[in-house]
Amino acid sequence: MKLSAISWLVITTHVLLTVTVFSVLEFSFNWVFYLTVLGQVFFIYTVYKILTDTYTTDKTFNDFYEDSPIEKDE
Repeated sequence: MKLSAISWLVITTHVLLTVTVFSVLEFSFNWVFYLTVLGQVFFIYTVYKILTDTYTTDKTFNDFYEDSPIEKDE
């Protein structure tokens, strides 16, 4: 199964939030350290996946925002 860029973003977010929770709950330094390193690796890979994603769209800056469309001059 191939994960999308957004899936990697969700996984990375969960890992880094887990680091925060572990540090607040005073888990062992080893757990927090290795999870931090894993989170940083996931973060770098996630940025790579997002920047190299083959997402295309037909929208331009002239389309403004999708939730607040403006009238186009024809």
